[in-house]
Amino acid sequence: MKHVIGIGEALFDCLPEGRKLGGAPANFAYHVSQFGLNGCAISAIGNDELGDEIVEKFNAVHLKHILPRVEQPTGTVKVTLDEKGVPQYEICLGVAWDNIPLTDEMLEIARNAQAVCFGSLAQRSETSRKTIHAFLDATPADALRVFDINLRQSWYTAEVIAESLQRANILKINDEELDVVATMLLGEPTIPGHLIAEDAEKTRRICRELISRYDLDMLILTCGAIGSYVFTMEEESYITTPKVKVADTVGAGDSFTATFVAQLLLGKPIPEAHKKAVDVSAFVCTQNGAMPVLPDDLKR
Repeated sequence: MKHVIGIGEALFDCLPEGRKLGGAPANFAYHVSQFGLNGCAISAIGNDELGDEIVEKFNAVHLKHILPRVEQPTGTVKVTLDEKGVPQYEICLGVAWDNIPLTDEMLEIARNAQAVCFGSLAQRSETSRKTIHAFLDATPADALRVFDINLRQSWYTAEVIAESLQRANILKINDEELDVVATMLLGEPTIPGHLIAEDAEKTRRICRELISRYDLDMLILTCGAIGSYVFTMEEESYITTPKVKVADTVGAGDSFTATFVAQLLLGKPIPEAHKKAVDVSAFVCTQNGAMPVLPDDLKR
């Protein structure tokens, strides 16, 4: 059986309205499974009630998971929302997902992976970084390896980003992150927030330079309320972001990535996969938390 895996942090987002299950790789695996694919979340949890609750919630939505128990506590993140529903995160240190051990079960599922999504946050610790790299190295040559960069606070380095890009064939990045990466890896000084809005041609050139330098198949660039791009060396797709009543944007980017990857695996061309990803992420923005159930018309 082939699997689509999210590996990295599994945690609870502590939102103003209460605790919600989250973590970008877990969100990815959950949303992929809504399209009938064999999603699997890989992380680590503590020997505590929050760890039990994560297992219960994954079981409730029939999401396969590999969650070894470790000595550290299950991860939590305090999430506050600005007036536009955009989240700010306070991420606890020394938690279970910083200490993901490599297991035989993980390596077995890696060898049967259709796609795997990983980010930078869980690589802030050497233990989890080594596990993620070993997992990626065990995947088939034709698997999609999606680096959904997810830069958070100061939990990333140029070395981690470059090593991740060398293992990936798809990069998912937002406009603010592109400013950081362009400066950090390409020596392209930018003014934060200005690259997308003021210099579309420079944006295109930087995206394709990243594709070329790191031998990527494609780059997905999301620009919040403005729109989103998918670039290959030969192709470009752009879609304006729909206007919706935003509850919060927690997990919207993860749902975009998951939907896009699911559609590619289901044989859809890039423009069609892109459109479905935009529609799903817009819906997720209208819901509280990162893992709402999608309506049937979006899953079709």
